[in-house]
Amino acid sequence: MVRLRILMKRLANRAIGANPEPEQCFSPPSAPRARAARNLVLQWHITDRCNLRCKHCYQEGYSGEEMGLDGLMQVHAQFRELMAAEQQRTGRKVRGHLNITGGEPFIRKDFLELLTRIRRHRNPLTFAILSNGTFIDRGIAKELKQLNASFVQVSVEGTRSTHDSIRGTGSHERTAAALKHLAQEKVPTLISFTAHRANFREFPEVARFGRELDAKRVWADRLVPQGHGTDLTDLVLTRDETQELFLLMAQARGSKLRQRFARTEISMARALQFLEGGGRPYQCAAGDTLITIQPNGDLYPCRRMPIVTGNVRETPLVELYQRSGLFQALRNRGRISEGCGSCFFSGLCRGGLRCLSYAVTGDPFTADPGCRLAIVRGTGNIVFDDKAGKRGDRVLALEQHK
Repeated sequence: MVRLRILMKRLANRAIGANPEPEQCFSPPSAPRARAARNLVLQWHITDRCNLRCKHCYQEGYSGEEMGLDGLMQVHAQFRELMAAEQQRTGRKVRGHLNITGGEPFIRKDFLELLTRIRRHRNPLTFAILSNGTFIDRGIAKELKQLNASFVQVSVEGTRSTHDSIRGTGSHERTAAALKHLAQEKVPTLISFTAHRANFREFPEVARFGRELDAKRVWADRLVPQGHGTDLTDLVLTRDETQELFLLMAQARGSKLRQRFARTEISMARALQFLEGGGRPYQCAAGDTLITIQPNGDLYPCRRMPIVTGNVRETPLVELYQRSGLFQALRNRGRISEGCGSCFFSGLCRGGLRCLSYAVTGDPFTADPGCRLAIVRGTGNIVFDDKAGKRGDRVLALEQHK
């Protein structure tokens, strides 16, 4: 017990003073200064269509209703209205950002026109693109530079053979070509890595690949079995494998001196990664500083937590965001996830990767399955029953979160 307390204090000391990630799902500090700006990120899925069929894809299908340009610009206007409403409600400046994705966004022939319209606004929002990279040639890279894209993110799943086995033959080569085109035009690039039991030990290879292609950042998160990948629960990392992944990431990142002078950041700012990488504990931003809108207008807290809380074509986004019982529960800083009550970091970490908890147990307010510090009912471990723990076997009633 004494050793555990010493470990907790060391980890807490390492957590003080770190900077949170500003992009995608990364959340702001848990206790911002009174006058600090508030970030609000919209992960905006403009199509379900895609030219790839990745084995772990969180989409349920690859077709469906999607809005035209005018409809998309109405969503853009609603997001701005939400920013203004939140600024008025909190008394803090709100910085809005769009992460635009699909499916594959470049499969839409009007995608560049959408980006152009966003940039023409008198006070344009920053935006980034989450893509598989297969449509990005030198000409597209030039246009993205002119449009001032904050970054383009692509996924790399491991070595060439592993990547192609997941995303399709030849996709690794096309992703590498896209990264080279973007680097030539000086468009910042991010590489994301989805870690599961069949590939997590290949993260060092992905980090090396990112450095070779001058990526701005390489980061990793764990597989969440949703959509097309619902049946991949056997590939979810165990607690020991989760710890091993984080150690591999820390080794790939290297010393503080190397981090300071490296052109490519090996980021460790996702759920639980502070346990091995130091820094401020990640907090799930779903329903708080991160929201997701689907091609048909459905609103989710996060794409990997696919709980429909309404549709922005039927109900204003401001009303959905402020009145949703689920969103209010996710924003409740005092709510401690089951299994986290006795943890020193419970108020900072707040349950780890909530979308993974939801996928595995059906409840986003249960402790992260990969956390070695979580305790449930005095057992000392989180234990999930394979039959009772699947998402489909538990109904999440939104009323219970009000």
